[in-house]
Amino acid sequence: MDALELGLEQLTFGAIADVETDYAELAEFIDILKPLIRQPSVVGNEDAFFRILRRELEEFDHLNVQLYHGVLVAQGSKPHDLFLSAHIDRHGLLCTGPNEFQYAAFIAGNRGEVMGDSVSEHMLNTIENRFQGQRVQAHFPYTGTYLAQGEITNSYICPERNNLIFEVDGLEFLQPGTPISFLDRLQIENGLMSAQLDNVVSAAMIIYLFRKGFQGTGLFTAQEESGRSWRYALSWFQRERLTTQRLVVLDTSPYATREDADVQQVTLRHRDANGEFSEAMTQELVTRCEELGLSYGFKDEYIATQNETRSRPYPLGRTELGRIIVATEGEINGTTLQIPTTDYHTATETASLSAIAGVLKLLMSYI
Repeated sequence: MDALELGLEQLTFGAIADVETDYAELAEFIDILKPLIRQPSVVGNEDAFFRILRRELEEFDHLNVQLYHGVLVAQGSKPHDLFLSAHIDRHGLLCTGPNEFQYAAFIAGNRGEVMGDSVSEHMLNTIENRFQGQRVQAHFPYTGTYLAQGEITNSYICPERNNLIFEVDGLEFLQPGTPISFLDRLQIENGLMSAQLDNVVSAAMIIYLFRKGFQGTGLFTAQEESGRSWRYALSWFQRERLTTQRLVVLDTSPYATREDADVQQVTLRHRDANGEFSEAMTQELVTRCEELGLSYGFKDEYIATQNETRSRPYPLGRTELGRIIVATEGEINGTTLQIPTTDYHTATETASLSAIAGVLKLLMSYI
């Protein structure tokens, strides 16, 4: 019995018995997630992952699937009922010179889209020492074909470039422009799921929903970690001449401790640094959580409470949704639905199976 089967067996026998759900369905979702986690999708180099998603989605006869620059769109028979969006890029490294490796999201070519107050940038100092000993693998940029493996021996912030710089053993031969992903495997133990979950877990949820008969629209966007994904999503809405107040952006959400994360199964928001989300759409999710017996919390309220005792205020963050709201003056709006996690932006980001089951249960209520 492997770790995944053991984890699910523990789950079935009561590890998260407070969640009334069909654990066979949770196992089915994990079967979708597990192989996706193994596929590289370093920010700015998502082409191979787009092809994998497209192949998965085109197996469903009821879907219309179209790939555009920076966004893959799948639509059922009621495409305007609900729009779900999830970014597919994940953090990784990029070779930028002879034996030189930088954090891909914040290389010079991407800095123009980030504004200094994103959660990712804020956390650079927190995560800079988390990568020693991390195995990584290099891939051809477009095809995703495997090149070689290496190991991170050191990482530090370069003050001149304001980016994480990595020293990697075993990849000295790589050419500039080569993406390098963290060697990632799904681990399930003691009612917890760990991997680089942000944000492949949300992409897997949308695929799962379509498999179960969801008839709305799913958007899979590129380059969220460098602040660009909203442009691709917005371009699609403009191309289709669509507006909506029912856009729900799926993601993970970091908490300081496991105890803080476990206060809720579902993380919601009233707003981000850009402004207010749709009150009606947010309340709709609240009502469904209460009807389904799911615990929920608001991340903006959590951050405000934490900032009362912090010497350095934590940013609200600028989400994909918030940027779209500002760009359209509110004509496109909605809310966010997030999975509470710890060890954010590492290869061991962790979510409880209770939270995974809870978010799935909430989303399944739209089928």
